[in-house]
Amino acid sequence: MLSFSNSRIHAFSHSLILAFSHSSTNQQQQLMIIQLDQNITASQLERLKEKLREIQYKTNRVSTQYGDYIIGVGKKDFDIRAIGTMPGIRDIHRVSDDYKLVSKKWRVEDTVIELEGGIKLGTGHFAIMAGPCSIESEEQIEKTINHLATNGIRIMRGGVYKPRSSPYSFRGLGIEGLKLWYNKAHEAGIKIITEVMMVEQIEAMLPYADIFQVGARNSQNFNLLDALGEVGKPVLLKRGISGTIDELLQAAEYIFSNGNERIMLCERGIRTYETAYRNTMDINAIAMLKDKTHLPVIADPSHGIGLRRYVDKVALASIMAGADGIIMEVHEQPEKAFSDGQQTLSFPEAERLYKQMRQAFELREGF
Repeated sequence: MLSFSNSRIHAFSHSLILAFSHSSTNQQQQLMIIQLDQNITASQLERLKEKLREIQYKTNRVSTQYGDYIIGVGKKDFDIRAIGTMPGIRDIHRVSDDYKLVSKKWRVEDTVIELEGGIKLGTGHFAIMAGPCSIESEEQIEKTINHLATNGIRIMRGGVYKPRSSPYSFRGLGIEGLKLWYNKAHEAGIKIITEVMMVEQIEAMLPYADIFQVGARNSQNFNLLDALGEVGKPVLLKRGISGTIDELLQAAEYIFSNGNERIMLCERGIRTYETAYRNTMDINAIAMLKDKTHLPVIADPSHGIGLRRYVDKVALASIMAGADGIIMEVHEQPEKAFSDGQQTLSFPEAERLYKQMRQAFELREGF
């Protein structure tokens, strides 16, 4: 049994998302996000709910690490000032997008996720997450950590549970590999990001993962998204293999509406008719996401192109399009990597790209 905080809102999360999704087919439906004051009293909250009932709005309460919200859904138009001026309310917003809480239309400032040690992810900051596709051995962990530390990289990526196209491919070292990796990385002051594939894995992984990654194959695993909404750890949500931008944002809405605001979106390429490379890296999506959502946007050029010789070019293009960070695959000897060696940079190749990416970010910010 999982026992995470904010479980009290889990029961109505599906009805909340269902109400959101209906708004795209019913043009008369109205939705508002009411941010509650942290000192709101029980009587003030009850008066607010009564006012919303009077105008025939259904309400759901969403509590996250950073705030308390009332989501109101209804069809009746009303004067927003009649509610916004009530005691106990910090702010109120109308939102017309099918996705609500992750929309940029109600957030004045973009979300910046902070990790221990002064690591920041989001607008105005640039993060590099690098490491192998799969965690293979203690020796590999130590060599990769030394490489990252030497180059000032604070977040190491790697998989201990690997979703593979073939059931006969290497599928990771599991929880024992994660524990070994976590201990060695933290001794060096490096955070780790790793993929979680099932709800049942979360509880065991929780003490050892600094950031949970949801892979493309699980981007619409709504049970998993619900469960990750109930943990306090940041979540990197990758776009589905054939997913649209709106589907990615709706998936993020599941996590947010269950209580977790610490979400990053990742463009990692989509499947198209083109076969010259692994995926079609949608650079357009990066700029579009930065316009549509307040969440940090990360680019994955390794999966986006799938060919080592082009990873640097796609990474730099992603930065200029507005990416807040890059997640990429590196290995001491890519040709001997247990998985995805064809898209993985060697240490010397990665070192050159780290410098180029930081220069590109500084150039972009100077525009």
